[in-house]
Amino acid sequence: MSDQDSPPPIDPSSGNDAPPPPPSSEGQGFGGLPTAAPPVGGVALGQGKLPESDERTMGMLAHILGGITSFLGPLIIWLIKKDESPFVNDQGKEALNFQITVTIGYVAAIIIGMIPWVGCVSAILLPALGIGNLVFAILGGLEANKGKVHRYPFALRLIS
Repeated sequence: MSDQDSPPPIDPSSGNDAPPPPPSSEGQGFGGLPTAAPPVGGVALGQGKLPESDERTMGMLAHILGGITSFLGPLIIWLIKKDESPFVNDQGKEALNFQITVTIGYVAAIIIGMIPWVGCVSAILLPALGIGNLVFAILGGLEANKGKVHRYPFALRLIS
């Protein structure tokens, strides 16, 4: 048996015959990888001119106003604050893309409502779109207020 194959020597002065503990893996996941995910697209708080609290508030407002005003609220926030904060720029675009997707869904539901024998589907589809829009907008606002980058589960990425 060579020196490379032998187990590490045990320190007799420690009074413990067990090998030394492995290095600390605090903050590390499986395989020594970090547990905290890096920000999506490199966007995080504190990279712009705005204070972090203002970035979180503006990101939250972009999402919440989307649930109330459709695409108008996120559009205004994005146009005003996009140059001052990469986080607000990203969240404003995300909220705006989602609201454009929802608006396309409303238009499709209205068109379906005009078709005989199938139009009754829009009576279910229109309220479902409204409730889903409000729920997803609130969830997005809550995540942005925590300073986390939020991605909607479905949205056409028309503004990038």
